[in-house]
Formats: sequence, structure tokens, C-alpha cells
Amino acid sequence: MSFFQVGWSPYMRENSKVLALKYRPRTFRDLIGHEEISNAIFNSIKINKPANAYLFTGIRGIGKTTIARIVAKALNCKNGVEKLCLENLCETCLSITNSNHIDVLEIDAASRTGVDDVRELIEFSKYRPSIAKYKIFIIDEVHMLSKQAFNALLKTLEEPPSYIKFIFATTELKKIPVTVISRCQRYDLSRVNSDILFKYLKDIGYKENKKIDDDALKLIVKISEGSVRDALSLLDRALVSNNEDVLNLDYTRRIFGYIDKSSYITLIEIILKGDEELVLKHYRELYDSGIEATIFLNEFLEILYFIKNINYIKVDGTNFSLNDNDYKKILSLSSNIDNKTILIIWEFTIKTLKEINLVSNKNLLVEMFLIQLMYLNKSKKINKEINTLSKTLSVEESDNNTAFKTEAISQIKNINQVEEKIKKKNDVKNYNVENLDDIIQICVDNKEVELKYELENNVNLVSLAKNRIEISFNEKLNKNFVKDLSEKLYKWTGSRWIISFSKQLGEISKKKEKEKLKSKTIDEYQNSIEFIKLKKLISDIELLDIKKNNE
Repeated sequence: MSFFQVGWSPYMRENSKVLALKYRPRTFRDLIGHEEISNAIFNSIKINKPANAYLFTGIRGIGKTTIARIVAKALNCKNGVEKLCLENLCETCLSITNSNHIDVLEIDAASRTGVDDVRELIEFSKYRPSIAKYKIFIIDEVHMLSKQAFNALLKTLEEPPSYIKFIFATTELKKIPVTVISRCQRYDLSRVNSDILFKYLKDIGYKENKKIDDDALKLIVKISEGSVRDALSLLDRALVSNNEDVLNLDYTRRIFGYIDKSSYITLIEIILKGDEELVLKHYRELYDSGIEATIFLNEFLEILYFIKNINYIKVDGTNFSLNDNDYKKILSLSSNIDNKTILIIWEFTIKTLKEINLVSNKNLLVEMFLIQLMYLNKSKKINKEINTLSKTLSVEESDNNTAFKTEAISQIKNINQVEEKIKKKNDVKNYNVENLDDIIQICVDNKEVELKYELENNVNLVSLAKNRIEISFNEKLNKNFVKDLSEKLYKWTGSRWIISFSKQLGEISKKKEKEKLKSKTIDEYQNSIEFIKLKKLISDIELLDIKKNNE
């Protein structure tokens, strides 16, 4: 999408309530974070050597379409590029700014993707500009053009008339053919530096006569991820909804549903202590506050990254990801957890993120993930054992995207289970679990009818190793299945079981297996001598079912 879809008018700065429109750059000097690109284009136009085609790439809201319009004005302004209109716009600059200049055509490639649209454009390009120096085509989201459309454009791009200029903007550079890219002067617009964006927003706050805490602005900068448009939109939303005299950090967090990093740090501390009840309580408080499962896992990863690399991270006013207090907490935490443990937790988190869309209840998956991490780190021997296992533990991807070798996981989990097994030795049975049928039989022995039904009808086994089950499932699977089965297996066997989801189809369900066997048996009997004889006696006879004598 373009940086902004609505043009500027001479009175917009004074009257518009939308900051993203009110403070949209109108000249090269208004741009922030792209000074080198601005200077390069400015100088090329100044010496009358503009490119035939420009290609601007970057994330949404970074200023691609804004720069495209500024370039169009710089090429056609009656006052020249050095005296580009700022306050009193000439007729050409005003028309380009309002997107209604007859010689500057803005096209949204997302809605005009076909080859016929491009051929129409090429046909239009044969005519010289009506009033301006150059006829300019600004094509936004150019990667949306079809392959045929790109091919039709190639010849014109390579040898355009002297009065034609193309300006392309895209967020998906990889989708543009190399043959097109090679014919353009390419500029990659990077995310705006946090410090620069902070100063920019602070200046706008002064101009708007609004009191804004620096910490609130820093949070907005962080959430915007270097996008100027996003930052302005977020600031606008916060200011409009705020009823207090000052926009503070607490209110900004609430309105954007942002959880303080200290909450994640506390959660990791609890996980390392192995307090299951407190872990779930703390997470559910975060969940009730509005945090989504995917956002939670990504923020969790960020904290792990900080713990691992805290010695290389500076809190110097340009990094808004950490405040001083969080920095101190993470610094202290990093001294109590070794790198291998961090990497193991990291891989478990990545694996959970990959599986997040496989389940309907994402919150349940996150809770099971946290329980797994807790038991992974509960034993005091974990660090010593991890060191001995480091040679066998490998971070490699299998077809189902699991991050650990089964053997390594089993060894690590056994460390945590030894003490529990001793305590529960007299309360559990020595079940031999080698396949799904064994688990179904355990359910039968313990009169767990619902679990038996789910295993037979809605579950496909992908793999089964010691204390680890990997499954796929259909949409009918009970949302509490994983939790219930994990708890019951622990009760029956005295061991913690890891139950994970896979994108692989796995074996067919027991229900379908029985149906398939039954169908095969019916087919075989229909071809038997006995049935053929019956068929001769009763022509319309039909075999519907076959049962054993004991059924």
C-alpha cells in the first residue's frame, strides 16, 4: 500500500486532524531517515540526469509513494528542483500533490494487474505531456502486476521516450522480475532509526501543543517498527482517545494492548524455578489482559534474545526495546542461566510458533508449552546433564519441523522425571507403550471412554517414541484432548509425556482403518463361491456388513 492515499491541500496542515496527512513530507528536506537517497535523486535531477525509471522498495508506511510524488514534483516544478515549492505551491506542484495532474498518472497495481491495463498505459505514453516537462507514471505495489503485464512493460522501460519517467513502489521486491529491476534505478528505503523517529514524534507533539511522556513516545516508536506512517497513526490514535492532560506510558500500553517486558522476565524466572501453578497463573493474567498467543511467543523470543546477548546490547537512548530497569533484570537473569539452556528454550519456542496454527485453541498450546519448559528446567542437574548431552543434541529440521532429536529430548526429560517416578512408583502400572493401540488399551483399562473415542476417531498418529507422541487431527478433536491425555498418561505411567502436533498426515485413524478393513473383507466375500451362489438364487441380494461370530 502507498504511504498515504489522500493528497495534501494548502490548508491541511492547519485543519486536518490526521497527523499522517498533516505532516506528510512535501519536499526532499522534509523526509526523515532517507537523507542519502534524497541527496542522490536531488543531485541527478539538478544536473539534468534523472533516471528513466525509479524503483523504491521497503516496508509499509516507510515513505515510498511520498518520495515518488516528491520526485514527480522535482521533475516538473516550474521553479526547478532547487526552489521546489514549499508553502506557495505552483499549479503543477499543487496538482501533483492532490493526485490530479493530467501528466502524472498514479496507478494502484493491486487493482490493475492485467496485461490490458499495461498496454493501455503504453499506448497513453506515446503522447507527449500536455503541460508538464515529463509525463510520469507512478505505479504503487508494482509487484502485483501479472507476468504478462511485466513482459509488456519491458520494451518501454528499456527505451522510453525522453519525456516519459516511471516511478515504481513495492513492499515485495522478490516478486518483481529481475529483468524489470535491472532497468530501474533502485532505492531501498530502510526502517527509520528509533532515535530519529522519536525526535520526529516529539517535535510533532510540540507543534500540536500536546504533553507526551518520553516513555510513551518510545513505546509508540517501538510498536511502529520503523514505519513513519504507523508511528503517526499510533500517535494520533493515542492523542485522540486520551482524556488526560498528559499522554503517559501506562495509558499507551493499555490502548495498544502492550504488555510490559518485566512480565515476561518474571515469567521466565518462574519457569526456571519450576512452579507449575504460578507459571500458569502468571500466563493467564497476561492472557486475560488481552495478549494474543502469537504475540506472546514472539515477545517471549525477544526476551530470550536479550538474555543471550545482553552483554552486547546498549541502553543508550537509541534502543527502545529495553528500559534501564528491564536491562538490569535481564543482566541478572543471564548470569543464572547458561547459553545451552537458552538455546533449548529458544528452539521449543520456535517449534511452538510453527504449530500455533494447527490448533483451534492457541491458548491451550501455549500453556502446554510453558509446562514443558518448566519441567525441562526443574531439576537441579539440568545444566550438568545438558553439557553431557551437547554432543548429541542437534538443532536440525525434520519433515515435520521438529527441532530436537527424539533421543535428546527423552534424555533431558528423564532427568526431571527420576524423582517423580520414585515418589509415584507404588501408584502407577508398568505399561508398555509401543504404539497407538497400547494407549487405546490403557484408556479401556482405566475406563476413559472419551479419550478412547478421540484416539480412535479423530487422531492420526505421526510418530511415537519414549514419552513423546506426535499427531495430526481433524476438526472434530476435543480442544481439551492434549491436556486430558497428557494428565492421564502421567497419572497412569508416572512419566511426563510430550504431545505435539504435526503438519504431516500420519497414519489413518483407527476408525478409518477398521472401515478400510471392513470394505476389503466385504469385497473379498462378494467374490467368494458362497456369495456367488446366493447371488444366482437371489439376484437383487446386497451385502451390507460382515461381523465375526463373537461380535
